[in-house]
Amino acid sequence: MLQGVAFGLLALGYLKLSGLGFDFLALRRPTLRDGGWIVSGLTVFFVLYVAMNFAISALGIPVAENQVAQIGAKNPDVLLLLVPFSLLLIGPGEELLFRGLIQGTLRQTFRPWSAIVIASAIFAVSHASALTGDGQFTYMSVVFILALILGVTYEYAENLIIPAVIHGVYNAILFSFLYLQVT
Repeated sequence: MLQGVAFGLLALGYLKLSGLGFDFLALRRPTLRDGGWIVSGLTVFFVLYVAMNFAISALGIPVAENQVAQIGAKNPDVLLLLVPFSLLLIGPGEELLFRGLIQGTLRQTFRPWSAIVIASAIFAVSHASALTGDGQFTYMSVVFILALILGVTYEYAENLIIPAVIHGVYNAILFSFLYLQVT
């Protein structure tokens, strides 16, 4: 939770200090079309997530564990708190920094696809500090692929709210399932 908040505050601080302001971000009230982007993005997210987990499991590749899962196993109530925080703080904060600021800044120098790939790689690596056990590269590879979807969604939908909602809902669903699993 703190990481999502910190990322969001970092992005807001940079926007303020650099003079870019909110005009730099593609932010607007979601439309019905944007709802389609959200549903499509979530569908692609979960299809890829299930497919990647199936392939990783079938191949016997080790995957690191996120420390949140370990904390949640000891205190499941934490997972319940993370559901609304994912929607309100984590998804929006991380998307503000990685898609809005980093991808947006990279897009000024590079082609959109390059900006998406670089921002997604930075996003995946930023998750390394929360991982334990073998298979950190595998975990970050999954995060990278999912981040590509967020980046593409932001680029083509031209609205930062869409990847923020997809990210927040995805995390909220994962935390809900993890809560059910540990209880």
